[in-house]
Amino acid sequence: MAAVNVPIEKSLDIAELERADTTISADFDKLNDAKINAFTPAEQKKIMRRIDRRLVLTLGFLYTVSLMDRTNTGIAVVAGMGVDLVLIGNRYSIMVLVFFITYVLLQPPATVVLRKIGPRKFLPTITLLWGVTMLSAGFVKTWTELTGLRVILGVFEAGFFPGCAYLLSCWYPRYELQKRNAVFYLIGSMASAFAGILAYGFSQLKNHGSGPKWWGILPGIAGWRWIFILQGVLTCILAIGSYFLIVDFPEKATDTFGFKFLNQKEVDFVVARIEKDRHDAIPEEFRLGKYLKNALDLKVWGFAWLFGLTTTNTYAIAYFLPIILNDGMGFDVAASQCLIAPPYVLAAIVMYLFAYLGDKWHIRSPFVLINGCLLLIGLPLLGYLDNVPVRYFGVFIATTACNANVPAVLTWQANNIRGQWKRALCSATLVGAGGIGGIIGSTVFRSQDKPNYHPGILTCMLASALIILITLALDMKFYLANKRAAAGGKPIEGLEGFRYTY
Repeated sequence: MAAVNVPIEKSLDIAELERADTTISADFDKLNDAKINAFTPAEQKKIMRRIDRRLVLTLGFLYTVSLMDRTNTGIAVVAGMGVDLVLIGNRYSIMVLVFFITYVLLQPPATVVLRKIGPRKFLPTITLLWGVTMLSAGFVKTWTELTGLRVILGVFEAGFFPGCAYLLSCWYPRYELQKRNAVFYLIGSMASAFAGILAYGFSQLKNHGSGPKWWGILPGIAGWRWIFILQGVLTCILAIGSYFLIVDFPEKATDTFGFKFLNQKEVDFVVARIEKDRHDAIPEEFRLGKYLKNALDLKVWGFAWLFGLTTTNTYAIAYFLPIILNDGMGFDVAASQCLIAPPYVLAAIVMYLFAYLGDKWHIRSPFVLINGCLLLIGLPLLGYLDNVPVRYFGVFIATTACNANVPAVLTWQANNIRGQWKRALCSATLVGAGGIGGIIGSTVFRSQDKPNYHPGILTCMLASALIILITLALDMKFYLANKRAAAGGKPIEGLEGFRYTY
């Protein structure tokens, strides 16, 4: 029994854990079972609840300020930024778009840096840096200065979302992951939805304080500047607090700064659960060629396309909903900033319901298909009818479907990937494609198309139709691969007994 207490990375050569042709021995499975059974079922649940509180909630609240800081430009425009910075023509779309250039390009190297130095140092640091950047946006003089800060914001935010998705996938077995992804994402999306109300409160400080005349047409500090300044301060406060709460990868979880987390026996339990599920808890040595070779797997890009098409809708709604409510539906400024919240409340409920059912039934793609179909219902209601209540009802359907699809696609991809470095690359390509979706979503709603924005609505509908087609294609690929493996053919992801999740 002495071998039971040997850390997994010492009891088996690390390179063996991710080698494509590895066959895990019965003795190794017994070792994992012993580490898991060292705790009673009640104790196991208690450990997982502690991990949920420390990991999922901390990341969720940081994601809150991430979403707020990258999407608050629409709220700021309604609060007067468009007038003060002379956002005529396509200037607003350019300002929104440039964020995604650095955001997309830096994601693959950012995930490598995260794996090398650890999330405990990396995630709070980049959060603090983009908080300072956001605070600085409250002091710009021209729209070009704000555009430059948006480029810098993309640099610092590039590693956050893929880093969080990767970190969560390292802590949980495949069929416990979607609920955690959903809670992480819904905390962010719910809170960012109420950011409109928060921003409205911040903007009421308009004309308070003092500054140079070029800060605004009216005396004092303009309301939109207060939005950037105070949201930046809030981000910095949460970043500093997260230094004491963020945890490292499971195999290093005993090495924490701040509040005590897990002991070695509990760490062995967590790692053993991952090993028993997919045998990739410990990373092998990083090799650039092998890391990039993972990009030759077509399903990696299938999932990336799904996520990019999904975020085309989520970013379009996040950036332009306040403007559509104000210009297209005739609501005043206060109502436009506050009415963005209720659809996100419904989205959070549906998101968690789908996640609960997905984990319970071990399925993912049916919910992706449902969300794609709902988008094709909600978007036409929003874009092609004149009745304002019906259009607002369409907002509920479209917002719910596209946001519920985010954790569904994240988890479906994580369930069908093995290997730490492949997981890191896939997180980067997935969220990088999400950034490309952000570029599309931030440019398709043009000022010359108001009040109905039909070209933007049509683009989102095409993206939704492609979600359905790609999902069906992936399901067919997985069905054929599972059938071949069951008949004694090539092992899936290099592991005997591994099966794709539909």
